[in-house]
Amino acid sequence: MSASRSPSSRGLIDDAAAGYALLPVVTVRDGSRVATQDCVAEEVPVALIVNGAPHVVMMATPCDLADFALGFMLSEAIVASADEVEILGVSALDNGYEVSLRIPEVRRAKLADRRRNLVGRSGCGLCGSETIEEAMRPAPHVPAGLSIETAALHRALHALRQRQPINAVTGATHAAGWADASGRLLLVREDVGRHNALDKLIGAMSIERIDAARGFAVITSRASYEMVLKAATIGMPLLAAISAPTALAVRMAEEAGLTLVGYARNNNHVVYACGARLIAAPVTLPSEKVPA
Repeated sequence: MSASRSPSSRGLIDDAAAGYALLPVVTVRDGSRVATQDCVAEEVPVALIVNGAPHVVMMATPCDLADFALGFMLSEAIVASADEVEILGVSALDNGYEVSLRIPEVRRAKLADRRRNLVGRSGCGLCGSETIEEAMRPAPHVPAGLSIETAALHRALHALRQRQPINAVTGATHAAGWADASGRLLLVREDVGRHNALDKLIGAMSIERIDAARGFAVITSRASYEMVLKAATIGMPLLAAISAPTALAVRMAEEAGLTLVGYARNNNHVVYACGARLIAAPVTLPSEKVPA
């Protein structure tokens, strides 16, 4: 993968690789005003250019963009495997980034048929879908397979709290992490958008040739319908969120056979769908304090 930077892209700053900018602010505490600086999460337009044509523009944190592009192609079921995607380059523009990639022509034709719009917000996972049928595509069934102990689930959640460097300094990003069946956290990706973080994780897993059926994902957000759809599309058996799911997400998880866990914090959790994969085991981790 190659990368280039426009000479006039100084507005994206050197800290873009870290996902944040250091900006002047005025802090007011107990009536006292102090001029200082604060680390603020970056959010820029990222355009995916597929086979030379623009496909979609998403607002995202400008790091791990190759992972994002690959994960988006996989989680949106545009391609069947990472082998069908070639990342041609990541280029910084005056006010955003472009990721150029190539996919087989037969997949490009499918892409054209979907007729997605070209703008998406960081918080929206269904951006660009023009019809209800596009937005509500059915999730593939997840094989039964793996069993996971509750202790492993909370081991991964505890580790995730320590693996969010952008959020640690900005307090503004989501994270998605991948753990093996023992709860060992193998990969983490961050972004201002929860869907983007999950796409980045999916892309990174594909690059590392990690089998999605051999572990589970933990996310620092609510579990929406589209998050469940993305997880099921690549064969994740379990998705655990620190916040609540939506009713549509629960129904989709049940239909797909995906174990859906919510309110996974402070060594507690709620099982919303397909709980047979979870095996009760004592949790001995220190209590987590999750910010409101």
